[in-house]
Amino acid sequence: MSSSEPDKGSHGHGHDQDQPVDGDGEKMGLNASWSMAVGGMVGGGIFSVLGVVIAIAGQWAWLSFLLAGLIALATGDSYARLTVAHGSGGGAFEFLRSEGREAFAGSLSWILIIGYVLTISVYAFTFGHYLAHVLGGGGLTARVAGVAIIVTLAAVNLRGVRNSAKLEIFMVWGKVAVLVALAVFGLSLWEPSNLAEGVEPRPLIAAAIGAGAVFMAYEGFQLLTYDYGDMKQPDRTLPRAVVLAIVSVTAIYVVVTLGTAVLVGAGTLVVERETALAVAGKVALGTAGLWIVTIAAVLSTGSAINATLFATARLVETVARDKELPEAAAKRNAAGVPARAIVGLATAAAVLASLGALSKLVEAASMTFLFTFAVVNGLAARESEARAWVSWIGLIGASLAALILAARMAIASPSTLAFLGVLAAIAVFARPALLRRLGDRPPDNDNDNNDNDAGSKSGEPT
Repeated sequence: MSSSEPDKGSHGHGHDQDQPVDGDGEKMGLNASWSMAVGGMVGGGIFSVLGVVIAIAGQWAWLSFLLAGLIALATGDSYARLTVAHGSGGGAFEFLRSEGREAFAGSLSWILIIGYVLTISVYAFTFGHYLAHVLGGGGLTARVAGVAIIVTLAAVNLRGVRNSAKLEIFMVWGKVAVLVALAVFGLSLWEPSNLAEGVEPRPLIAAAIGAGAVFMAYEGFQLLTYDYGDMKQPDRTLPRAVVLAIVSVTAIYVVVTLGTAVLVGAGTLVVERETALAVAGKVALGTAGLWIVTIAAVLSTGSAINATLFATARLVETVARDKELPEAAAKRNAAGVPARAIVGLATAAAVLASLGALSKLVEAASMTFLFTFAVVNGLAARESEARAWVSWIGLIGASLAALILAARMAIASPSTLAFLGVLAAIAVFARPALLRRLGDRPPDNDNDNNDNDAGSKSGEPT
């Protein structure tokens, strides 16, 4: 593989097609594939959004996770069917390109990059607050720690360091064990009144609002599609792994929400939303519980930052080689990584992590993924006759969730919605003119990119 091409099959866990993902020269079976998909979702999800969803949905927070999980499940089926049909790792960007929709693919790629920058900032925000909480630091310490982890992991990525797949699998099982144990302990003390303790009772519709607001907790399963060529019997393994992973994560989120709310009360989780699970861990096992959950949180969010930064840099590289971003963004350093992309992404995420509020960052990231997943479901509904009804459910569900979330943001955080709207308008309407002004695209080339690095098809986390 030449250094001028994006890594084939690159994904959120940082493995190249030329380097077997399991480290033994063997292809990934169901367990490894399931672990990678679960890791992609749980990486920063529940640690970041638990307090946010309870603040919105109150006693219906568990139902919010269930509804969002059903949308994710339909979308996962759509991703798997499209990937199998195309016979290679793809993603929304490549699915659109294969249909000759280069302009739409270019616009969507910009929106995706924005979404992943927001996701990295959420993970860094969460990392910093969990670490500062256990060390007795304040808000400034948390912000500094969040920026520091982004800078550190950007430096790691610039050196071309790859994660061990076996270590990733071990970490996934470890954090799942911590979360399930915490949930089981809380559920063993079942007290339904605690589900709404300290918060105003919410109407049932709040569950739908919460589902849209915290949907980013389910992004990550789609990264598994980029391991298509590294799987044993991929046409069978990929769909099973994606479905099992989403079902597993949905179940984990539901029981953790119920268990921790019973354990410490919903109001406490809202007040301590930045470190909700650490507070629950301390109630369960004292200082030991606090440290166990905190270690799981910082390792999980740190791994998620690294994975997302790696994968998004490859997306930027692929898009730049298709002339949908300035070509300078695709330039690789001596270690063979797109250095300018990494630095740019890390800088943007660090600024957001240092200045943003958790709820606003989570909701903004969720909006971008709801839009992307609606597009993927729409493509699958059109292209595939088998289980097209599932894709229609995913399309309708993601679209409704996005509309409900937009309505909430218009009331609760209009500036955030306006900011997203401006970025989306730039991606859709101003992108071609900006690229021409930067000299990276000849005039009237917005719909003619099929011949630009046609081999650069994988590596984007869509």
